[in-house]
Amino acid sequence: MAILKHGALQPNEWQELSDDAPLPESGNIIVSLERWRRDEEVLRASNRPIGLRLQNNQSPLALADELDRMSLVVIEFPKFSDGRAFSQARLLRDRLGFKGEIRAVGNILRDQYLFMIRCGIDAVELPDGKPIDGYLDALNEFSVWYQPAADDRVTAMSLRHGKKKTTAGASTVVNDSVAAMWAY
Repeated sequence: MAILKHGALQPNEWQELSDDAPLPESGNIIVSLERWRRDEEVLRASNRPIGLRLQNNQSPLALADELDRMSLVVIEFPKFSDGRAFSQARLLRDRLGFKGEIRAVGNILRDQYLFMIRCGIDAVELPDGKPIDGYLDALNEFSVWYQPAADDRVTAMSLRHGKKKTTAGASTVVNDSVAAMWAY
């Protein structure tokens, strides 16, 4: 499977383990929540990057005390009409402050890709051979945002009032001509 991250296909550096698979000698691994609970001590002792796969009916809030050990959280989109993974991503980013990678897997539609990014999802797993052009085009369909989201883009209200938006040490100053465009 191809990983679409930061606007380009990236190699998948993670190996997903089933609950009964032996622990490999090295490498980044993804385990289920059940396996993490069962083998947490052994997994922590392996001193390697660990990813956790959450099913869409498992709450990330249950991981609040353990997220510091996770480098990756994989969330599932089993069908396009099931949006629980959007909520999981927002909980991970906004409430729990997760800074690692959030990866979406499953039924990933081009029309949902932009909203996945806005919710804090960093990467999506696409079936092999699926063209990424439509996904990249989806990122440019909107240029103004009404609601704040996990991606920290400047909202229409901020533009209208000429406010500054500070994100992760960088400051975005709203251009006066852009602000004037949104003023009534």
